[in-house]
Amino acid sequence: MKFVGVDLHKHVIKLCVVRVVRGKRKVVARNGFDCRDTERIRGFFEGLGRFQVAVEATASYEWFFLLIEDVADRLVLAHPKKLRVIAESTRKTDKIDAEVLAVFLALDMIPQAYRPTPRVRQHRVLVRHRRWLQGRVTSIKCKLRNKAAHYNADVKEMFSRRGGSHLAALPMSEADRFEVAALQEQLALFERQLREANGQLERFAAKASPAEAEARAVLDTIPQVGTVTIDVVLAELGDCRRFRSAKKVVAYAGLAPGIRQSAGRRRELHITKEGSRLLRWAMIQAAWRLVGRSPRWGRMFDRLKHNTGSKKKAIVGVARHVLSVMFSMLQTGQAYRPLMAREVKHPAHVA
Repeated sequence: MKFVGVDLHKHVIKLCVVRVVRGKRKVVARNGFDCRDTERIRGFFEGLGRFQVAVEATASYEWFFLLIEDVADRLVLAHPKKLRVIAESTRKTDKIDAEVLAVFLALDMIPQAYRPTPRVRQHRVLVRHRRWLQGRVTSIKCKLRNKAAHYNADVKEMFSRRGGSHLAALPMSEADRFEVAALQEQLALFERQLREANGQLERFAAKASPAEAEARAVLDTIPQVGTVTIDVVLAELGDCRRFRSAKKVVAYAGLAPGIRQSAGRRRELHITKEGSRLLRWAMIQAAWRLVGRSPRWGRMFDRLKHNTGSKKKAIVGVARHVLSVMFSMLQTGQAYRPLMAREVKHPAHVA
């Protein structure tokens, strides 16, 4: 069996092949290719015989896995942060990185990262694109409001038909009028694309497997949680069975506090903000909606605010608990059970 470490970049790929001979690891081949030269890369691996491959999780590893997965005995996606030996090395080159991966693979010591299924990858693309479009819409609206405020003419209904007439009638400089026209054109474009993205996600959800459809139905029973939040949770978590506990899920969302411990003293730091930024955002937004409309969550927020002296820390605590509840529901398949009859599902604005 050969063990191949792969240092993959945008344009080049470096390979190191290691064999275990009489209990000792020996480098038997090194090579490098242009990433576009897929025929030569494929031919190199076909000539190895039986082999395993390890590559660090990057933004563009999937094409490489698809290229060789039918000829490899095992494909291992290495977690780049957990494999700190490469990042912290004083001698760091592509050649060394590939060899370290090969050696760790031979020792079966590669900390593995999660490789999403094709459907989860598609879901993430759609969900993240929708979030990006929503961000563009919000940004342009803020710019238009700011422009109107320069003339002391910002109005609440700025983006209604009446607001559009109001903005068109404002006496502006030629430069400001040019910018406003450009912003309005961009706003119309991004709003149209946002509607199309929502439609695409609806069609995507309609093709869900029975397990995914059940997960959507279970999460939909939570008050103040709508399709946007559900899509984010399912896309970002992927297969929730990969998490051993709610603590792991919270850490994945970057909502867990950092910890510093020395000489028997333990101090909690700010949240790590590592992992899925989109999932963290969705949980914070869901938490704000819940504390405003649910007595149960409102009491939790008030208690945390009193204990921490901070609204921000309190809402993060609520968001952490909301995500833990969602994870438990996905594991057990149980619907949400409100403690108060006043927790109502669903106002029209729920995200």
